[in-house]
Amino acid sequence: MKKKTPLRVPVTQGLKDIYAMDMHSAYQAACLGQFSVTSFGRLAAAISVVRTALEQKQTKIPLSLETLDAAIETLMAVRKRGDETDVWELTESDRPSILEGIAMAEQCIGTLDVALLAMTAARLLNDVCGEQAG
Repeated sequence: MKKKTPLRVPVTQGLKDIYAMDMHSAYQAACLGQFSVTSFGRLAAAISVVRTALEQKQTKIPLSLETLDAAIETLMAVRKRGDETDVWELTESDRPSILEGIAMAEQCIGTLDVALLAMTAARLLNDVCGEQAG
């Protein structure tokens, strides 16, 4: 009996656009001085989901994980500042790392599939909710 391979539904342009809009609109809000915890959350979630999904897929895209990790480290510093001061902003020195992370996430998302992104997003959300409850 032939072994069934799992169905792989590629990421569509529409889904790529949703991720891009979440990342770019949050970045633009930050540049315009209108960054909020909600905008921050959307940006951080999009980059984190792509990064974690790439790791699970064992990506072969050069420097993808390193670039996304650098963006996530920057976002962690932004979150720390935001939590302490209630001022959500990307400083001039934060912006290059974030832009590189956005560009890398956009480049890599097409190598993933819809199910992997959905499962990764659900798992990360569950992890975050579990941390907040504990």
